[in-house]
Amino acid sequence: MIRFSLKCSQNHSFDSWFQSSDAYEKLAKAGMLTCAECGDSRIEKSLMAPKISTQSPSDGRALSAPMSEAERNLAKLKQQIEANSDYVGMNFAHEARAQHLGETPARAIYGEAKAEEAKALIEEGIPVAPLPFMAKRHTN
Repeated sequence: MIRFSLKCSQNHSFDSWFQSSDAYEKLAKAGMLTCAECGDSRIEKSLMAPKISTQSPSDGRALSAPMSEAERNLAKLKQQIEANSDYVGMNFAHEARAQHLGETPARAIYGEAKAEEAKALIEEGIPVAPLPFMAKRHTN
Protein backbone atom coordinates (compact mmCIF):
# COMPACT_ATOMS: atom_id res chain seq x y z
CA MET A 1 0.00 0.00 0.00
CA ILE A 2 1.11 3.53 -0.74
CA ARG A 3 -0.30 6.84 0.47
CA PHE A 4 -0.42 9.83 -1.83
CA SER A 5 -1.19 13.43 -1.03
CA LEU A 6 -3.71 14.59 -3.62
CA LYS A 7 -5.24 17.89 -4.66
CA CYS A 8 -8.32 18.70 -6.73
CA SER A 9 -8.73 21.58 -9.16
CA GLN A 10 -10.58 23.47 -6.39
CA ASN A 11 -7.35 23.31 -4.32
CA HIS A 12 -8.71 20.88 -1.68
CA SER A 13 -5.92 18.69 -0.32
CA PHE A 14 -6.44 15.15 0.94
CA ASP A 15 -4.59 11.87 1.31
CA SER A 16 -5.58 8.49 -0.06
CA TRP A 17 -4.15 4.98 0.01
CA PHE A 18 -3.59 2.90 -3.11
CA GLN A 19 -2.49 -0.67 -3.72
CA SER A 20 0.45 0.66 -5.76
CA SER A 21 1.57 3.61 -7.85
CA ASP A 22 0.24 1.76 -10.91
CA ALA A 23 -3.15 1.37 -9.21
CA TYR A 24 -3.28 5.13 -8.66
CA GLU A 25 -2.39 5.78 -12.32
CA LYS A 26 -5.09 3.38 -13.58
CA LEU A 27 -7.79 4.92 -11.36
CA ALA A 28 -6.73 8.45 -12.30
CA LYS A 29 -6.73 7.63 -16.02
CA ALA A 30 -10.20 6.04 -15.72
CA GLY A 31 -11.53 9.14 -13.93
CA MET A 32 -12.36 7.09 -10.85
CA LEU A 33 -10.78 9.49 -8.33
CA THR A 34 -12.82 12.25 -6.72
CA CYS A 35 -12.21 14.90 -4.09
CA ALA A 36 -13.47 13.83 -0.67
CA GLU A 37 -14.62 17.39 0.00
CA CYS A 38 -16.28 18.63 -3.22
CA GLY A 39 -16.50 15.59 -5.54
CA ASP A 40 -14.26 17.14 -8.22
CA SER A 41 -12.76 14.46 -10.48
CA ARG A 42 -9.79 16.56 -11.66
CA ILE A 43 -7.26 15.13 -9.21
CA GLU A 44 -3.49 15.28 -9.23
CA LYS A 45 -0.72 14.26 -6.87
CA SER A 46 0.61 16.96 -4.57
CA LEU A 47 4.21 17.43 -3.60
CA MET A 48 4.86 15.12 -0.67
CA ALA A 49 7.65 14.22 1.68
CA PRO A 50 8.00 10.94 3.54
CA LYS A 51 6.63 11.06 7.07
CA ILE A 52 8.28 8.66 9.47
CA SER A 53 7.48 8.52 13.15
CA THR A 54 8.63 6.10 15.79
CA GLN A 55 6.39 7.53 18.52
CA SER A 56 2.67 7.48 19.26
CA PRO A 57 0.79 10.75 18.90
CA SER A 58 1.58 13.00 21.85
CA ASP A 59 -2.12 13.68 22.51
CA GLY A 60 -2.82 9.97 23.13
CA ARG A 61 -5.12 9.60 20.10
CA ALA A 62 -5.12 6.31 18.23
CA LEU A 63 -3.28 6.49 14.91
CA SER A 64 -6.50 5.54 13.10
CA ALA A 65 -8.58 8.35 14.67
CA PRO A 66 -9.74 10.98 12.15
CA MET A 67 -7.71 14.17 12.44
CA SER A 68 -9.42 16.77 10.25
CA GLU A 69 -13.04 17.76 9.67
CA ALA A 70 -12.87 16.16 6.20
CA GLU A 71 -11.60 12.88 7.71
CA ARG A 72 -14.36 12.96 10.35
CA ASN A 73 -16.98 13.55 7.63
CA LEU A 74 -15.54 10.71 5.57
CA ALA A 75 -15.63 8.37 8.60
CA LYS A 76 -19.27 9.35 9.20
CA LEU A 77 -20.14 8.73 5.53
CA LYS A 78 -18.48 5.31 5.66
CA GLN A 79 -20.39 4.40 8.82
CA GLN A 80 -23.71 5.47 7.25
CA ILE A 81 -23.08 3.53 4.04
CA GLU A 82 -22.07 0.38 5.92
CA ALA A 83 -25.09 0.64 8.25
CA ASN A 84 -27.67 1.30 5.53
CA SER A 85 -26.42 -0.76 2.57
CA ASP A 86 -25.74 -4.39 1.78
CA TYR A 87 -22.13 -5.33 1.06
CA VAL A 88 -22.07 -7.49 -2.09
CA GLY A 89 -18.30 -7.84 -2.42
CA MET A 90 -16.91 -8.61 -5.86
CA ASN A 91 -20.46 -9.26 -7.12
CA PHE A 92 -21.14 -5.51 -7.24
CA ALA A 93 -21.29 -5.20 -11.05
CA HIS A 94 -23.62 -8.21 -11.36
CA GLU A 95 -25.90 -7.00 -8.53
CA ALA A 96 -26.05 -3.41 -9.82
CA ARG A 97 -26.91 -4.60 -13.34
CA ALA A 98 -29.58 -7.02 -12.06
CA GLN A 99 -31.24 -4.23 -10.06
CA HIS A 100 -31.09 -1.85 -13.01
CA LEU A 101 -32.75 -4.41 -15.27
CA GLY A 102 -35.44 -5.14 -12.66
CA GLU A 103 -34.28 -8.74 -12.18
CA THR A 104 -33.82 -8.20 -8.43
CA PRO A 105 -35.50 -5.80 -6.00
CA ALA A 106 -33.86 -2.38 -5.64
CA ARG A 107 -31.82 -1.90 -2.48
CA ALA A 108 -28.79 0.09 -1.43
CA ILE A 109 -25.61 -1.89 -2.14
CA TYR A 110 -21.89 -1.33 -2.09
CA GLY A 111 -19.01 -3.57 -3.00
CA GLU A 112 -16.05 -3.90 -5.28
CA ALA A 113 -15.66 -3.87 -9.04
CA LYS A 114 -12.75 -3.91 -11.40
CA ALA A 115 -12.19 -0.65 -13.30
CA GLU A 116 -13.44 -2.19 -16.56
CA GLU A 117 -16.61 -3.47 -14.83
CA ALA A 118 -17.34 -0.03 -13.37
CA LYS A 119 -16.72 1.60 -16.74
CA ALA A 120 -19.12 -0.86 -18.43
CA LEU A 121 -21.83 -0.08 -15.85
CA ILE A 122 -21.45 3.65 -16.49
CA GLU A 123 -21.54 3.14 -20.27
CA GLU A 124 -24.77 1.13 -19.85
CA GLY A 125 -26.32 4.07 -17.98
CA ILE A 126 -26.32 2.31 -14.63
CA PRO A 127 -25.77 4.91 -11.88
CA VAL A 128 -22.72 3.99 -9.82
CA ALA A 129 -20.09 6.00 -7.98
CA PRO A 130 -16.74 5.12 -6.45
CA LEU A 131 -16.57 5.32 -2.69
CA PRO A 132 -13.84 7.47 -1.17
CA PHE A 133 -12.79 4.64 1.15
CA MET A 134 -11.92 0.97 1.06
CA ALA A 135 -14.87 -1.23 1.92
CA LYS A 136 -14.44 -3.47 4.94
CA ARG A 137 -14.29 -6.97 3.53
CA HIS A 138 -16.90 -9.22 5.02
CA THR A 139 -16.40 -12.94 5.42
CA ASN A 140 -19.41 -15.21 5.57
